[in-house]
Amino acid sequence: MTPQPVDSPDLWAGLPTLEQSPGEDDTAPGVPDVWEDPVPLTGRRERPPFPARVFPAWLGEFVAAVAEETQTPVDLAGSIALAVLATAAGGRSVVHVRGNWREPTNLYTVVALPPGNRKSAVFTLLTDPLFEAEKQLKAAMKPVIVEAEVTARLAKEAADKAAAKAASAEADKRDQAVATAVGLAQTADTLAVPAEPVLLADDSTPETVTSLMAEQGGRLSVMSDEGGIFDIIAGRYSSGAPNMEVFLKGHAGGRLRVTRQTRREYIDAPALTMGLAVQPEVLQAIGQIKGAKGRGLLGRFLYSLPVSTVGDRKVITDPVPEQTAATYTANVIDLTLKLAGWTDPALIQLSPEADTALIRYQERVEPQLKARGGKLGHITDWAAKLAGAVARMAALLHLAEHGGNGYAHPVTETTLSAAIELGEYYTAHALAVFDAMGADPVLGRARSVLDALRDNGWEDVSRRDVFTALSRSEVPTITDLEPALALLEDHGYLRSYQPERTGKRGRPPAPRLQVHPKVRGSGR
Repeated sequence: MTPQPVDSPDLWAGLPTLEQSPGEDDTAPGVPDVWEDPVPLTGRRERPPFPARVFPAWLGEFVAAVAEETQTPVDLAGSIALAVLATAAGGRSVVHVRGNWREPTNLYTVVALPPGNRKSAVFTLLTDPLFEAEKQLKAAMKPVIVEAEVTARLAKEAADKAAAKAASAEADKRDQAVATAVGLAQTADTLAVPAEPVLLADDSTPETVTSLMAEQGGRLSVMSDEGGIFDIIAGRYSSGAPNMEVFLKGHAGGRLRVTRQTRREYIDAPALTMGLAVQPEVLQAIGQIKGAKGRGLLGRFLYSLPVSTVGDRKVITDPVPEQTAATYTANVIDLTLKLAGWTDPALIQLSPEADTALIRYQERVEPQLKARGGKLGHITDWAAKLAGAVARMAALLHLAEHGGNGYAHPVTETTLSAAIELGEYYTAHALAVFDAMGADPVLGRARSVLDALRDNGWEDVSRRDVFTALSRSEVPTITDLEPALALLEDHGYLRSYQPERTGKRGRPPAPRLQVHPKVRGSGR
């Protein structure tokens, strides 16, 4: 299948199209008068289709069948399937990469599709087994909870009676009575009633997510076919600032301590999974959440921006085969239930060959993180987590293949290579999404420079004049302007040249810029 170009005009609104205009023979001295067509600053990003073939057969077949029946991009079911696996395994398994490097197996995935793409139907088909597993966990835990409640109540009543008896005891018997009451009170205090198992939450507040995670031993999944969770994170329904602490630490597994007047909650190893499907404009909006980029929230999501199938869908489709659906349901439930009982997470190991493959991948990605010239240099907060995300996905694919006893087998090179292919998919889509968010400041400044050149109709201009025409909030210094000018020159919109001296003494004149006739023509 060939990669699909970005096709949403609203998502890619930004740089206006440069109108054709005749060239002008007004070049500066020493500058050629022939201009080639400029190269667009950003072409439409190629976004490969989701590689469902990397899944184990039972999962890949179900994902493909769901996409066929619902006539939705396979990307939607594929990304939700990864979140389903992360829900089953998150908080109950970790992957040991090498040395002290371990990754939890929870993930944040988000798919962006316009309305009318049947996101809810796909969500239901993929997540139903999780709700069934949750129901079975609750049924199994119910007798334990009832017994614990009765035991705790009886212990509390015994402690209260002992305390009352100690209070009225005669002096020579008081010490013994107090000791007995204290002992019973301490015993009663240690008898905790386990919480009812909860695997899934919807668009919950940060406080609710934190409380649920504390109750569930640090494990929770937020699955939603709407983008309301981002409004909640942004604080749009409260008077306070964005509260993203649980979403930051819930991804990384960092120790979480919440101390409020009404409660104290401690989570030593939080493992939050998020599987979301939103409208494309939501992705643009989350880029504007205060602190979302600076604190690393945006860098934690695996983004998918598939091409909508609306307008090309078949009316009569093949339903998901019964056996394919039954196998998917049984495997998801089995994996969830087998890992649910682990208090210390199951440890997934990489084989030496898998580790070698991951090292080669890291060595290939690392140069791309350079701030100047690196393909991923403008999204390092996301790309720096890419190797970790690949390790997490490799562990999930491994568990999908081997089930709850995956800890007994190392991750193979084949599985690691499959996870790398997923990493390449999400990298391509992340670049498209971050373009829409305006994550590259050099690109944004270059667009502003083009706007200034058009507005002023300059044919020949100094750097200082360009700098003066721009906002100081966007371009604080001329030094900040230089990368944008270099980008425009590389793309053929500008030419830098050295004016001839007008005299024999003094410093040479500063280099100037000549503007492409098409830019000048589009501004007239």
